[in-house]
Amino acid sequence: MKLSASTRISLRAIALGYLVVLLVAPLAIILWRSFGHGIGAFVDWISTPAAISAFNLTMVIIAIVVPVNVIFGVITAIALVRGNFPGRTLIQGVVDLPFAVSPVVVGVALIMLWGVNGWFGGVEHLGIKVIFGLPGMVIATIFVTLPFVVSEVVPVLHEIGDDQEQAAATLGATRWQTFWRITLPAIRWGLTYGIVLTVARALGEFGAVIMVSSALPGISQTLTLLVSGRYTNDHNTFGAYCAATLLMGIALVTLILMTILERKRGSAT
Repeated sequence: MKLSASTRISLRAIALGYLVVLLVAPLAIILWRSFGHGIGAFVDWISTPAAISAFNLTMVIIAIVVPVNVIFGVITAIALVRGNFPGRTLIQGVVDLPFAVSPVVVGVALIMLWGVNGWFGGVEHLGIKVIFGLPGMVIATIFVTLPFVVSEVVPVLHEIGDDQEQAAATLGATRWQTFWRITLPAIRWGLTYGIVLTVARALGEFGAVIMVSSALPGISQTLTLLVSGRYTNDHNTFGAYCAATLLMGIALVTLILMTILERKRGSAT
C-alpha cells in the first residue's frame, strides 16, 4: 500500500515526537543539570573518592562477567546447535529465563541461596562473603547478562553450518584445532556483538545488584547505585546527575561500538 505524502510526514512527526519525549528530552535535562554549574563542578563530582570507587567496581564486575559469559555462552551455543540430546528445548528456555524474570526477583533468590540462612550460606563460615559483597554482585550480573552471547552466537552457527568443521575433522584436526581455526573465526562478529551487549547490560544493571549489595560508598557501590544513593539518600541532585552523565557517556561509547560492529558484521556477511 502506497502512503500519501501527508501521511508519511505525519507518521514521521509522530515517531520523532515519541522519541523526543521519551529519549531526547530526559537526556537533554540530565546533561543540562550536569553542566549547569560548569565543567569544573561536573569534573569535581565525578572524581570524588566514592565516584572513582564506583567506577572501578563497575569495571571489575564487567571484567569478571564478560569472560565467564563468553566461555559459557560459546559452549552453550555450540551444544544447542551442534548437539543432539534430550532437553535441548529446556536448556534454551533456561538460557532465556533472565529475559522474563525481574532482576529484583533474581536478587531475592540469590539471598535465599547464598544468605546466612540460605542453602549455601555455610560459605560465610569459611570467610567467603557472597551476599553484600563482590561475589554476590558478580553472580547477579552474570545471571542478568547470561543470554546475550548465546543469543548472538546461535544464529551464526546455524547460518555457517558444520560442513567446514566436518571437513577439518576428516583431515585429522582435533576438536580444539577445529574450534580455534574454523568455528571461532566464523562466529567472531556474533561473539563480539554479544560481548558488547553484555557490557551494556552490566553497566546499567540495578535491580538485582542492589538486592545483594550493601551499597556503601567506596565498598560495594557501582555507578548505578551511586546515582541512586546520591539522589534518594543524600538528596544530592547535582551529584546524581553528574554520575548519571558519566554512566550515560560510557553507555554512549558502548552504543557507538555496537553500531560499528553491526556494520562490519553486515559487510562481512
